[in-house]
Amino acid sequence: MISPPRPPRLFSRLGLAFGVEFPSYTACAYVPTDRAEGEIGALWRFETEREGTFLLAVTTQAGKDPARRSAWARRLVSLYLRHRAPPVLLVVCPDRETAEWASQPITAGGPFSSLVLTPVAAGPHNLPPVTDPREAAQDPAFATLSALAHARTTSADAILKALSAALRDVPEDVADPLAELTAQGLGKLPAADLWRNLMAVDLSFYKSPMVQEIREESRAEGEARALLRVLQSRGFRLSAELEQQVSGCRDTATLNRWLDRAVTAETLDEVFAQD
Repeated sequence: MISPPRPPRLFSRLGLAFGVEFPSYTACAYVPTDRAEGEIGALWRFETEREGTFLLAVTTQAGKDPARRSAWARRLVSLYLRHRAPPVLLVVCPDRETAEWASQPITAGGPFSSLVLTPVAAGPHNLPPVTDPREAAQDPAFATLSALAHARTTSADAILKALSAALRDVPEDVADPLAELTAQGLGKLPAADLWRNLMAVDLSFYKSPMVQEIREESRAEGEARALLRVLQSRGFRLSAELEQQVSGCRDTATLNRWLDRAVTAETLDEVFAQD
């Protein structure tokens, strides 16, 4: 009888990046968080034999923003009170300067405060690029952190392709939060377009809300491009405002309705007037 493949060890290489040993855990589970709160991109709960239970909260930070530090502190205290387990905040940054700023201790109430929080910050200076799909498959969580840290470097495309290949072969409860964290962390960076394409094709079988949302956006972008091509081929000249309206539309039903009309319409008013 063939044994099912063992799930990958998540974050196993994280300690090497900081010169410490990541705790050996007996159980690891993703903990859903409220996306509306925004301060935390993803949360995992670890059970260990020696250190007990702890939480790993991962977020991304594109640049210095003092308001975010107070938000992190508020969120960490909330996580501790809710889960009764010590939280570790990992802030992934696209440059060393932001990472060094993010790693500074957060003190509430001045020098005599009993509340001091110290985030752990990572960036391209201490997270190596993971461009080999086999290496990414050994620890897709570490590959995700690598992709976010190198989102502005020339390694970004190769890392994202390796990560996408790795996520195809891991359980959905592992792949979904990592795919969503990657999409959320990339934001509006150019690398986000490649990740959306990879999610729409390579990870088409995953059904998480953000994956579905990004996949729907990709379909809408394709429909918008098709509509513009049809209108151009029929000799219609669109104003810059109308072209922007079409390109920015993310409602596939509306785009399909416009596309159906565009095939036979004699004027642009016939295509868009009813909307």
